[in-house]
Amino acid sequence: MGSSSPSPSPPPAPPQSSAPARGASNASLRWQILRRALLARSASSRASDGITNDQQKIGGTNKISRKASRGFNLIECHVVPVSQLHKSQVNSLNGNGNGNGVECQKDVYVCYKLPCGGSPELNVMYRREDSLELNDIEASNRYNIDTTGLVCCWPSEEVLAFYCINHSDMFRSKRVLELGAGYGLAGLVIAASANANEVIISDGNPQVVGYIQKNISINAETFDLTKVKSMTLHWDQEQPSEMFNSFDIIVASDCTFFKQFHRSLARVVKSLLKHSEASQAIFVSPKRGDSLNKFLEIIKEYGLHYELIENYDPTVWNLHKKYGTGDDRSWPNYNEEHCYPLLVRITFGHFV
Repeated sequence: MGSSSPSPSPPPAPPQSSAPARGASNASLRWQILRRALLARSASSRASDGITNDQQKIGGTNKISRKASRGFNLIECHVVPVSQLHKSQVNSLNGNGNGNGVECQKDVYVCYKLPCGGSPELNVMYRREDSLELNDIEASNRYNIDTTGLVCCWPSEEVLAFYCINHSDMFRSKRVLELGAGYGLAGLVIAASANANEVIISDGNPQVVGYIQKNISINAETFDLTKVKSMTLHWDQEQPSEMFNSFDIIVASDCTFFKQFHRSLARVVKSLLKHSEASQAIFVSPKRGDSLNKFLEIIKEYGLHYELIENYDPTVWNLHKKYGTGDDRSWPNYNEEHCYPLLVRITFGHFV
């Protein structure tokens, strides 16, 4: 917003609730975050007192945690102390050409031990779950994107990564694209375990892509001869012509949630996937109401074919059944509609 534009009015105060004090406090702080997101940055230069008032609230709003998502715990992992990682990976981190970098106290490193030959390890940088920032909301408005990629490693991403490990042969010597990758776990797993020719890990949020690039850099030695790149790819924007019909496989997880992006996503798949019988897109997404079904309808409108698979991996399926029946209570709020990802194979031709 330009400096001559008037500052928007703050949102109305949230309705009163009979929720417990802690819940009410969290809700109030979230409204403060929204208010700060809507106020123009230029207003701060005109009213230093306003800055002081808002700054007094920042300490509280920064304590609101992001979505802490549970998962299927399919890949063994543990947190790596930042100091320990920096000792072994400092050259990769500093040599990325990003002066300030994205790593700082708000970040955490998680080491994944992949269940495949050689048990390769991946170190993946995430935002801490207590790190919500005004910049995240402002970036969402600026680039017309959502910020879910910064929230966590979603269960569907973990499932996609696990599926790719168990079907690594399909990626061998192939050119692969991950859409809406978030922190890029699935793409990183493919690059580390499948001997693909090239893996491009993309997201529409430039902040997220910064994390992807860092994760590529700190794991470069794990990828052997596979070329691995990050890319800002916004589904609503025209893609470079050299990318058209150039990918053997496209993968994506939980990318069908926002209905307003369905047509753009279907168009991207059709324009970037190779026109061949062997090419395919692999999506894993929960139903989320009618969102997945609506996307599949649009896939058909675009002349593509799909196969919807409910039981695609015995380990994931068994865990899903245990969570659903309550036999395993480690995921107490498990809901099939929102937690269990179905697998969708998308091609240019009919399945045999």
